[in-house]
Amino acid sequence: MNLRHMEVFHAIMRTGSVTSAARALNVTQPAVSAVLKHCESQLNMKLFTRVSGRLQPTAEAKAIFPEIAAIFGRVDAVNALTQDLVGGRLGSLSIAASFPIANGYLAKAVATFIADRPKVRVALQSLTSPQVLDRVVNREVELGIAYEPVVSSEVETRTLMRAGIACVMRTDHPLARRKEVDIRDLEPYAIITYLPQALFRGYVDRALSAAGIVPNITAQVSLSLTGIMLARYGAGVALVEPFLVKSMGLPGMVARPLKPRIEVKTLLIRHKSTPYSKVMNEFVGTLGRIVAAESGQ
Repeated sequence: MNLRHMEVFHAIMRTGSVTSAARALNVTQPAVSAVLKHCESQLNMKLFTRVSGRLQPTAEAKAIFPEIAAIFGRVDAVNALTQDLVGGRLGSLSIAASFPIANGYLAKAVATFIADRPKVRVALQSLTSPQVLDRVVNREVELGIAYEPVVSSEVETRTLMRAGIACVMRTDHPLARRKEVDIRDLEPYAIITYLPQALFRGYVDRALSAAGIVPNITAQVSLSLTGIMLARYGAGVALVEPFLVKSMGLPGMVARPLKPRIEVKTLLIRHKSTPYSKVMNEFVGTLGRIVAAESGQ
């Protein structure tokens, strides 16, 4: 498929007909039909069939549509950026961050920053740490924020903060009265932690193994927030990254550090050939102050 094929296919899928697609593309209906016919010929497969006079996408069309929609989503993002520049808006922040970061102190930092800069536009993506790195490597975002390890010769990293896995629990849990929780004291209690494929699960497993205990893991999650909410509803103690507890102001919940500490670095990631813009430099300064205030570092 060439770009014109994709454009016509995308328009038909969005509008539901050749006629509507032609109108959206500001071309004639025969022109759209000709491009579609050529596309199907090149691919050697049908993308649409007629059922009761209506155009219906084939299973193959449905399979490729998400990828093509993503391409045009990026085209729309480019168009929006150029409109911002032409319209005199001062700049933009394009950031990708791991889920707990994006939904915690980063959201607070972005909100604080744009409150005084109404002309700054923000695109904030919540992703896994490997996906964050991918966005930076492909220069789809100017700044990435993710957990270590980050391995790529194309990026530079700087430590933003040192985060730790903590015990998140209800205030009425027996361990909530302690200032810190010895990891061996978790053995009698139901534990919530990450799925085996999650980045932090290896850190948790190594700490439990070193303490010589066999944990009673009753629930496994992909996101810190899910673990926190399970703990809030009484499912057990969540061994997760704890900053969302403070950032979201969840009543009746506490986070207690573990002993020994399970520490993970949070990294700022940027492409080596793409220096920060002025607005991004200012934002990174704001982010650093927010993090210092939130974490006490």
